[in-house]
Amino acid sequence: MKIKNALLSTAAATASLFAIGATAQAATVTVKAGDTVSAIAADHNTTIDAIQQANHLKDVNLILVGQQLEVNGDSTTTTSTQTTQQTTTTQSSAQTSQTQAQPSQASQTQSSQTQTSKPAAQTTTQTSSSTSNYSNNGSDSAAKAWIAGKESGGSYSARNGQYFGKYQLSASYLNGDNSAANQERVANSYVASRYGSWSNAKSHWLANGWY
Repeated sequence: MKIKNALLSTAAATASLFAIGATAQAATVTVKAGDTVSAIAADHNTTIDAIQQANHLKDVNLILVGQQLEVNGDSTTTTSTQTTQQTTTTQSSAQTSQTQAQPSQASQTQSSQTQTSKPAAQTTTQTSSSTSNYSNNGSDSAAKAWIAGKESGGSYSARNGQYFGKYQLSASYLNGDNSAANQERVANSYVASRYGSWSNAKSHWLANGWY
């Protein structure tokens, strides 16, 4: 009876840890090139307003590559349901095997711990794959210089209404920091998030007269 109780407690604790880990994974999204708030909301069965409120976004049209967004969709519920089913299965297996020898029970506990470690490895792989950024080859550099020439003549102090600087970004994007370094950083993040590369941004400019 003591062995049975100990095994059930171990299985319940392991399943609880798995549920917590899965919830954290489902609630946090790392922005990658080409992502938009509407696309992330659709993928996680939530709304743009919910993501904007959860992350205090001033402009839902501006998210940066590598930015962490809190998303509360159905993914968490699904994972919790699966975890509950796994916990029930583990408890049933423990009750069925209570008449077996002690070494066999130890083997089942070790197997349960091995299964629990797999989602952590998958999380690491997924995080690594989400760190991709736009290409910075010669073609992109030329496209970037071309856009700067069209927008401001290459001047970091150019102003046109609410748009400011070398790349004529909305002043709100710069958050009061009009330095050349910040303009370059924000412009790169904006283009990577919206178009994936400066070459794509140039193609959009040629088709629409803006980027």
